[in-house]
Amino acid sequence: MSTYQPATQPTLYFIGVTTGKSSIMKVFPAWAEYLGLKDAVIKGIDFKLHADPAAYRKAVEFIRDDPLSMGALVTTHKIDLFHACRHLFDVIDPHALLMDETSCISKRGGKLICHAKDPISSGLSIDAFLGEDYFEHSDADLFSMGAGGSTIALTWHLMRKSRGSNVPARIVVTNRSQHRLDEIRRIHQQVETAVPIEYLLAETPAANDAVLASLKPGSLVINATGLGKDAPGSPLTDAAIFPERSVVWDLNYRGDLVFLDQARRQQAEKALQVEDGWTYFIHGWTQVVAEVFDVKIPPSGPSFDRISEIALAAAGR
Repeated sequence: MSTYQPATQPTLYFIGVTTGKSSIMKVFPAWAEYLGLKDAVIKGIDFKLHADPAAYRKAVEFIRDDPLSMGALVTTHKIDLFHACRHLFDVIDPHALLMDETSCISKRGGKLICHAKDPISSGLSIDAFLGEDYFEHSDADLFSMGAGGSTIALTWHLMRKSRGSNVPARIVVTNRSQHRLDEIRRIHQQVETAVPIEYLLAETPAANDAVLASLKPGSLVINATGLGKDAPGSPLTDAAIFPERSVVWDLNYRGDLVFLDQARRQQAEKALQVEDGWTYFIHGWTQVVAEVFDVKIPPSGPSFDRISEIALAAAGR
């Protein structure tokens, strides 16, 4: 979208890569009706990966200046958009400052606000399928492929010293470019933790296979690369072998999910727990809808369960 038309209804924007394919386009209208968000609509804004900073600024300035443009959820471009638009925000929340990213844009009292909601939504998602004390009762590692905003958020959630012994035995982060590894290392250095962390350049899927082979049983293995959704493929080869009883999480829930297919082929033999990104999708979007429209959506309980049911039905899952 290169030109922006003033919104005629309260509008939430979705800034991503292939936003039209997301279930949120069907889910949001159903949520809006349930939450009483009169006439609210959602619109996608698609950018190619690592777009021109000027394009990000143009989108954010439009949202800032247009009265019925209420805010946005940002995916894939969270770090790039933050770096391009940081000076445009009147308020930047503490998580966004720490993580150098924008996952949510809202407006209050004439001020444009930058939020990083991923630390909250990823934490809620992990605790939902792992349980809140998984690492306390295991010697499991955490291996996250991709060093972008999602990995920054989920490692922050799991590595903090305040979690006591409920932390991974070690954390390994891989990425295809060194720049992102340097950035996540810089951010991790600001977090109080006793967990050993390795940052490895993995220019090929075979390099990730080698890390996978070094993990302890029960480890959490995450595809946070966007491969399968934003670009084709998997960060692993078909020869990769998952650790026994490991938990395999793809942050994607749509697309050609090769990584999930690889895990499911070994699920029975290796006793794997395989999770897609649907719970992450629900928590990520409800956090942003609540912020942008200033409504209360609890992260658990009967009301959240109803929100989840509405999403499942609207998406046809």
